[in-house]
This record gives sequence, C-alpha cells and structure tokens, in this order.
Amino acid sequence: MTSSASSHIFPCRFMSPLPTFLLTMFIAHAQMAFQSVVEYPKTADDILWTPSWKSGGRDEKYGDLGQYCEDLSKVIRRKTRTVECGPVKFGSEHPIVRQTMATTDTSDVKGTMEQVMRCADKGFDLVRITVQGKREANAAAQIREGLFKKGYDIPLCADMHFQPVVSQLVADALEKIRINPGNFADGRKDFEDHIYESESDYISERSYLAEAFIPLVEKCRSLNRCMRIGTNHGSLSSRVLSFYGDTPRGMVESAIEFADMCRSQDYHNFVFSMKASNPLVMVQGYRLLAAEQYRLGWDYPLHLGVTEAGEGEDGRMKSAIGIGTLLADGIGDTIRVSLTEDPEYEYEPCNRLAEIAESQRSSNPEAHRLQTSVPSYADLRDITSFERRTADLPEQQLLDKVDVRGFLHRDGSVITSVTPEMFTPENVQYLYKSLGCKTAVGMPFKDVATSDSLLLRTVPDKTDYAARTGIRRLQDVATGIIVPAEELENNPLQDAVALMTLEDAVWKNGQLPEGAIRLAITINGEEPAELFSQIPSLNPSMILLQPKHGLSSLYAKRRTFEILKSMDCTIPVIHHFATDIDDSNELALQLGTKVGSLLSDGLGDGILIEPTSNSFSVDYVRTTAFSLLQGCRMRNTKTEFVSCPSCGRTLFDLQETTAKIQDATGHLPGVTIAVMGCIVNGPGEMADADFGYVGTLPGKVDLYYGKEVVRKSIKENDAVDGLVDLIKDYGMWKDKEKEEEEEEEQELIAAA
Repeated sequence: MTSSASSHIFPCRFMSPLPTFLLTMFIAHAQMAFQSVVEYPKTADDILWTPSWKSGGRDEKYGDLGQYCEDLSKVIRRKTRTVECGPVKFGSEHPIVRQTMATTDTSDVKGTMEQVMRCADKGFDLVRITVQGKREANAAAQIREGLFKKGYDIPLCADMHFQPVVSQLVADALEKIRINPGNFADGRKDFEDHIYESESDYISERSYLAEAFIPLVEKCRSLNRCMRIGTNHGSLSSRVLSFYGDTPRGMVESAIEFADMCRSQDYHNFVFSMKASNPLVMVQGYRLLAAEQYRLGWDYPLHLGVTEAGEGEDGRMKSAIGIGTLLADGIGDTIRVSLTEDPEYEYEPCNRLAEIAESQRSSNPEAHRLQTSVPSYADLRDITSFERRTADLPEQQLLDKVDVRGFLHRDGSVITSVTPEMFTPENVQYLYKSLGCKTAVGMPFKDVATSDSLLLRTVPDKTDYAARTGIRRLQDVATGIIVPAEELENNPLQDAVALMTLEDAVWKNGQLPEGAIRLAITINGEEPAELFSQIPSLNPSMILLQPKHGLSSLYAKRRTFEILKSMDCTIPVIHHFATDIDDSNELALQLGTKVGSLLSDGLGDGILIEPTSNSFSVDYVRTTAFSLLQGCRMRNTKTEFVSCPSCGRTLFDLQETTAKIQDATGHLPGVTIAVMGCIVNGPGEMADADFGYVGTLPGKVDLYYGKEVVRKSIKENDAVDGLVDLIKDYGMWKDKEKEEEEEEEQELIAAA
C-alpha cells in the first residue's frame, strides 16, 4: 500500500504530458526516494506494538472484543482492503481467490513448471511452491521466468520456513512470500516450557524477531510483493506455546506480532491465515483474528484452509467444515483445500466451496430472501471459546421392553433412513451389515459405528412376519425405530418412536399412537417462541431439526438453538439433512458446509441424512454421517489421520505411504495418527495426534508418541511396521476382526 504522504510529491500537472512507461518509472523512483528519506523503525524498541491482550491493555485502549463478522443475520462479506499479488487481487471487492500448492521438488524446474501450468489450466489463480534454501530460490526464479515465456502469468508464492535471508532472495523473483511466524525466526521445537517471570520477559524476545523479519518487509514494500502471515497451529514457536499455550489465542497473537512489524514499515500488502488440522481450532482462530481486526480497525484479507485435511471424502468434508463455516460468516478472501492428492484434484472442491459461498451471500436476491425470512432472534454465541450444548439421552423406564438408552449416543448420534424392502429375508442380512452391525448366527449386534436409530417412513404390513422380525431384532439391540405418527396410527409397530411435528404434538398433547413408547418431534425453525415453550411438557426423546423451504437453514437453526438454550432445554437435537444430491464429493462439501457449520459451534447432537434418490447405499450414507461427526470432533469411530498434502519438502511418497498406513492401522477407533512429509509442521501436529510418522531425511522416518520422538531414523521400508509395533507398545493396538465366512452365515440363516 502506498503511503498517503507519498502522494503529495506527484503534482497532477506532471502526469498528463508524460508517456505511460515514463510516468510509471518516475512514480516508482519517486516512491523509492520518498521511502529512503522516511525513517522507519529498525529495532523492536522502536515499533509501536499492539497493546497486550493478556494484561488487559488492549481492552483498556480499544474496548472489549466485539463483532467477528459483518452481520449475524445475513451473509455479508467482511470488508477488507485490496492486496495485490501480480495480476491477482485479494479482498472483499474481488472474487474469492482459488489456490493450491505444488508437490514437486522446486529444484526440478521443468517438473515444477509443468505442474504449475496444469494447475493454471485447471483454473487455479495462484500456486505456492516450497523454497528451502538458495538452490530452490534460484530454481524459483527460473520457474517464474520460464512460465512468463510460456505465457503463464499465474502468481507464485514462496513457502518459507527457517530461512529469513533466503526469503529476501526469492522476493526478487516471486509475487508472494508466505512466512510462518512460528519458525521464521524462532524455530525452536523442543516443547519445553520457557518460564517467563513477567510479560516484559516475553516481550523482550521480540528483538530477534524484528532483526530477522524487517529486512524482508522492506524488500516486499519496495517491490510491492505480497505476503501471507501464515500461522499454523502445528508449528507455533516454543516461545508462544509457553506464554499462550497451544491455543487459537496463541495463533492470533503470533500473527498480530508479525503484522505490527509490517505496519511499522508502512507495509500493508499482506494477508493472514490461521490454519489447523482440527477444524474447530481453525474456525475459532480465524474468528478471533477477524474480531481483533474489527477492534483494532484493521482490514487485511484472510486466506482460509484446514491444513493436513487428508484425502477423499474425509479430506473434502473436513475442509468444508472449516472453510464452509467461515465463508458462511462472510469471512474469507482466498481459499485452499489441502488434500493428500495431486494438486490438480484440489480445484473442484476449492472452486465448489467458493461457488457455495457466493450463492449464500445476501447480495444474491434468493439468499437475501431466505435469510430475511427467518424470524428475528438474538445470536448470543461466544466465539472466543468452544462449548458443546448439553443434551440428555433417553432414560429407561420400568415398563420399557427395549433398551431406549441406545437410541442415541452421548458423543453424537447417527440416524439412518431405511425402507421396508430392506427387511425382506433376502435383504435383511445385507441391511444389518450396511448399518454397521456385527452378526452372529444371523442376529445383529451393535458395534462401534452402528447406526443408533433408523427412520422408517412406512412400516411393513403387520402380516409380513419376516420383515417385522428383522425390525424386532434391531430393536432388541437398542436400535430406535422412528416412524411418522400418522403411519403408526394406520399400521402400529410395537416399541416404535412416533415422529410428529411440534404443532401436531402440541395439538395431540403428546399422546402416542398404539405401540409407540417414545416421541420425537420435528422443528422447522419458523415456529413462534411460544410454541417452543410447550416442548418440555411433551417430553420428547429427541428433536429432528429440518428448516422448511423458504428459510435459510443456517439462521433458522441458529435461532432454534438460541431459543432452546434460553429455555435450558437439554433434549437432543438431530440435524435432519434431506437431499437429492447424487455425487459423493458434493455430498461431503454440502454436509460439511450446512451441518458442520452448526456442529463446529457445538450446536447439535447428531445427524440424519435422508437421500431422496437411490444414489447412495445405506452403508455409504451411514459412514458419511460418522465421518461428519468425527470431522467435527464429536464421535470417534475410526482411526483419525492427520495427513499433510505433500509439497517439495516431502521426503517420501506421501500418497503411497499414507495408503499403507491406513491399510495397516485404519481399524483403530480412538487413535489419531499424523503422517507428515517433513519436519516443518510434523512435531507440532503431534500435539493433536497420538502417534506420528515424520520424514526427516531421504529414506528415513522418525516415529512419535505425542510430542516425543521415540524412534529415530528408521528405514522407510521398515517404518510402517515400526509404527504398528509402537502402537502395540503403548497398548492402543487391537487385531483386525475376521468376518464370518459368507457360506457359514447363510447356512445358519437358513437353519434359523
């Protein structure tokens, strides 16, 4: 950003007669001359730092932390300045920028150029490349020149860690520099607590940060290069970890510190990012930073991303939970979906999330109509902390013939939609398997990832003994069978859960149809608050929340949760997601965006996905629902993998290695394994994992338990087996279960 003072040295009378190229040269030299006479701070002592959050000085000067987005009832994009990056512009006045990262070795100039061109042809606006040292810096210059010669002006961003001097070299060639506050100057990753007797002790260490960072800022300002101050939850410096802890607040304060140094040099051509592998941490970090920018009067754009999201639908869903939640707040100006796949495959989910965001904005007439149709309410969410709503599970009563306590799960429930045809003798065993049940002699039993309850809109006829037996066997293992009340009135089913709208339940005074033992109610988000007040007297076991057509799903649901909270209502609320989507990737993105945006705020106790077509199997819908809950850090039903997306620093074939590790360890629910291609984020991300597999040297791997390296320099060929042995040593291993032979099972079924 050009200093406002510098504009006074360019009188208008000089501008018209000069040819454009001469005028441009004149302005550039004049700016440099102006900057050369301005005395910018050179040391930490000279910088005007943002007042401390921890001491309360910031509150005293700027007031309490307030808004974090433009509007709490409509999607309005957060207003930002424009940041230039070659031909691309970031900011609220411009389209969301789609970007990715090359996975090639940057020193491979030809290979990197080819990959960047493929990414540009796919539609990306910017590509990031790794720069580890001078060799890669020189290669980056060749790549930039080579791309220009081939007609590609797509901006390149240098990903910098540990190398302040090299970052200045690469700034001569590339349009953007990404620096990591956690290791740009402070790369200590010892995880030892550094005791600070006072805040002044912590502040005193800023001197070496300024010494390392200010020269790069000066270079970027003089060349009008773009910068990303990219904080990563997994690579906070030991200094920040010791003072603020491994927290979103620590991420924000680390970024503000580096922004203060940029601002001290009158350099404003930068963006922020607050990445984390945990979507909940990522969302809170970005919201805190946005709120601090409002309070401080700053307007820098934000780059969004969930780092180490993984691959496939899980990686897409985890990214959608984090990125989609923030875009629905109007926060975010550039995005990257980090997948453990080739970078070209990141474009579709990245572009789709941007399209969804654009369709949600209140500037879109249809979106505006949906958002303004939601009855007014007070949004009292606290974005500075995370707390999941309290929900009480169904309680067992003396006369209950089935165990109703299993109808829902304390960590998040999955309800699956099924049809009567699935209970026929030829289909029922397949249905049990699709629902995640174990079977023994043809009888189903619940497992770690079995559907808790089923939605059955029509019931098999009472004369269909075989189908009803199949249902009964599920009820006997604590599976709830939810059926619309009007269906039960015509075709009773013993021990069913009757489903009614809130209006009908109030009108019927909660009276259940014949055979039903519990009530579930449907809420559409438009009901008046007075009607909500009737819910406690109805004593429903659960609420299915499905906003009606014509209302914004996000705001109708937020309104519902605010009303329930004001009533101290602890009835479990299940998000009911009915959809005609027929593409698995689209389903993951929509679920992450539309339901994950509520679960990431602790709003909701489970998910019911009800496809309106036959595009997905029952098994796929069930596992997708569990993936959503696990991505939102609710119910852990399979091994959680924190897998980096690969880059030029990666020291092994990440996709192949990740596949091997998943095959060997993917059956361990409750265990989190981080697979990191290099040391940059590796040790930090161990904080969010039980075990870590980190590349350290070509062909060598270190294995971690938590934050601690426990086995060093293992040969890559032996490392997966070494990881399995490590998991066994810490008592978290179990052998894969052998499934019964199909022929034996069929014989037992036939004999039953």
